Amino acid sequence: MSLNYDDVVRTGLAKQVADEIRAAILDGRLKIEERLPSEEELAKRFGISRPTVREALKRLAAQNLIRSRRGPSGGNFVSKPDPEGLSNAITGAATLLVGVGAFDVEELVTARMETESVCARLAAGNRTEADVAAMAAEIELQRRRSMSGEEFCASDVRFHRALVDATQNGPLRLMMYTVIESFIPITNMLTYGLYERRGAADSHESILAAIREQDADRAVERLRDHLTGMRVVLVQALERRAEKSDIGNPAT
Repeated sequence: MSLNYDDVVRTGLAKQVADEIRAAILDGRLKIEERLPSEEELAKRFGISRPTVREALKRLAAQNLIRSRRGPSGGNFVSKPDPEGLSNAITGAATLLVGVGAFDVEELVTARMETESVCARLAAGNRTEADVAAMAAEIELQRRRSMSGEEFCASDVRFHRALVDATQNGPLRLMMYTVIESFIPITNMLTYGLYERRGAADSHESILAAIREQDADRAVERLRDHLTGMRVVLVQALERRAEKSDIGNPAT
């Protein structure tokens, strides 16, 4: 293990110690499951107090970079990266950006169109029967008249999540987490009440049929048709919102 104990200045000590240990983890100087020196040893090597070391370790634990273990063989250990935890953090930031209007409609649709097209192509080649069953189950739910609007939107998210899972590509699933868990719910919220459910379920069915038959080109074509239709509905929703805003705030 190699840490630069001398590269810490006297201000913001806890943050600097946490940053040094974090850098050692990210560049491989500290390995997954490796035990860190004790608080007392870290304090001596960095030339700081134990409370400062403790604060640095709390920062690292909050980032899911280390975890503590009790007992004779306990201590602080480097954690295995948690893709879902990282994705949740990214998604929270993306949801905020979408909510404050940092992205316009065309950007959102284009992002989904291009990234999900890649997923549809890979899903057609790599899908398992379990993946096909997961998507089919959501379509079956979407055809139920008793399903509420909120339930339909949740099923829509699960369908696209299953499509991404069918790629069998871990890095791509991580990258798509923001699109699935942030962009889709936001656009669903805007189009709520305007999107024709039967048409949406039919569109999902056509995507699934191509994926089931492992026809990559058709899967991409059907997905892009689906999102093109969503773009039209989304524009209509935003136009209605603008009209209501104008009515509520007439020009003087």
